[in-house]
Amino acid sequence: MFYRLSGQFRTSYYEDNRLIGEKLERTVFIATMLVASIAIPLVASPYLLSAVLIPFLIFSLAALGLNILTGFAGQVSFGSAAFMAIGAFASFNLLLRVPAIPSLLAFLLGGMCASAIGVLFGLPSLRIRGFYLAASTLATQFFIVWCLSKVGWFTNYAASGVITVQHVAPLGFALDNHVSKYLFVLVVVTTLTVVASNLMRSNIGRSWMSIRDMDVAAEVIGINPLYAKLTAFAVSAFYCGIAGALYSYAYVSTVEPDGFSLDLSFKILFMIIIGGLGSILGSFIGAAFIVLLPIWLNVFFSAMEHFSGLKAPSGITSNVELIIFGGIIIVFLVVEPHGLARLWQRAKEKLQIWPLSH
Repeated sequence: MFYRLSGQFRTSYYEDNRLIGEKLERTVFIATMLVASIAIPLVASPYLLSAVLIPFLIFSLAALGLNILTGFAGQVSFGSAAFMAIGAFASFNLLLRVPAIPSLLAFLLGGMCASAIGVLFGLPSLRIRGFYLAASTLATQFFIVWCLSKVGWFTNYAASGVITVQHVAPLGFALDNHVSKYLFVLVVVTTLTVVASNLMRSNIGRSWMSIRDMDVAAEVIGINPLYAKLTAFAVSAFYCGIAGALYSYAYVSTVEPDGFSLDLSFKILFMIIIGGLGSILGSFIGAAFIVLLPIWLNVFFSAMEHFSGLKAPSGITSNVELIIFGGIIIVFLVVEPHGLARLWQRAKEKLQIWPLSH
């Protein structure tokens, strides 16, 4: 059968080094990209693009950035939203103050600004770990948001602190409608995901995982913990910074410090816990779950109200959402610490040996 591994031989180094080695996975990936880039823009409604797919892709990129640091390098962080804010505000100020700068270059430089700040705030990881490192990154979150709120230069001295972003056209996509925003975000997220997949197979990715598993043993075999940890913070903050720029320019169309609060950092952390730590696929699965859960709950309570005639109390959706998040996180931490990605991997392994899987 097409999903069997038997009969699929690799006869060259090129095939052995392929990013997607199995034929079925390559076929699924190509089909998914064709549907995402051609079919969805043609048939999807503006609501589906703007309220579901665009935030799903942006949060997937932010979750991937945090997963690089926490899942692959083992460094706990609560400052993802702060690095997103740096990327968004740096991109805004570059486009505002540097004449004729290409918008794509502004986004990349915004990500690099977040990367530089990430390295700076990653220095404590050389001396502290675990709970104390988490507290350090929590301080980063509060300091960055406070600084962006209090220093008027960052918000161009706007009285309200909420600024509408400039109209931009990176890669020829004028971000003036839902389809162009979706396609641009899809291109950026796909490119950075492929880069992250290759990074995990490189020397630097293996050094991150070595530091995560046992940092003392990694140092004994010649891995420099200073270089490994700081590069993990740099790459993670870069991904979060790009996600922040996309969040402001392709999703909410504003830049404001309060939009990158601690709640957003926790939401991104929930994504990688539910999706799966140390899994690129898990970042996307977790982001899909977090984005879709409020929609599912709204549909459920609307249907319940329609059929029973009982109106749900105001605000119950957000409260139930928090309860479900907490319950699911507890279940996954106890039962399956590797999240939904591991459940998918198990299902695929059983399918490959079916009907002998029992």
